[in-house]
Amino acid sequence: MGKNKAFIEIGGIPIIQRIHSLFERLFEEIIIVTNERDLFANLDAKIFNDLIPNRGALGGLYTGLFYSSFRYSFCVACDMPFLRGSLIEYLLTKTDDWDVIVPRTRDGLQPLHAIYSKNCLAPVKMLIDQGKYKIIEFYDLVCLKIIDEIEFQSLDPNRESFVNVNTPDELVLLEKEHASS
Repeated sequence: MGKNKAFIEIGGIPIIQRIHSLFERLFEEIIIVTNERDLFANLDAKIFNDLIPNRGALGGLYTGLFYSSFRYSFCVACDMPFLRGSLIEYLLTKTDDWDVIVPRTRDGLQPLHAIYSKNCLAPVKMLIDQGKYKIIEFYDLVCLKIIDEIEFQSLDPNRESFVNVNTPDELVLLEKEHASS
């Protein structure tokens, strides 16, 4: 994208601000894992550098869980502008004794819109030590709860919570859709 995706604006609002505003209403603690701490200094959040640099989203997940004050953490990518609080709250009701609570849409599992417990720290670290960096690769090492789309469809019928911005073309399309809605 040529710049930090967290600061891409949709409808004049940076994605990170959209996420942060929602999280302020939902959570007691907000953690941002980044190697560009200064960019996020204006947000009321705990900001940490990756404990294990250059390991992508899996390294970020590890760092966030490590520093979290809570047993469970909702973890999301910084490029998802249309998260739905009602869907996140629904997922939080499903924790019980599961280690991972992950939604599955028709596009597959959504590991960067999921809830992870502290029990995931050791399996994630083991995966990183093995040189593997796909989040879903540790799922068979923990107690996994998959929430199928049919269960949460009414909370987000257009699956907007799972939209992310990866390319300039996707950004143009999202801006057009946002302008028309």
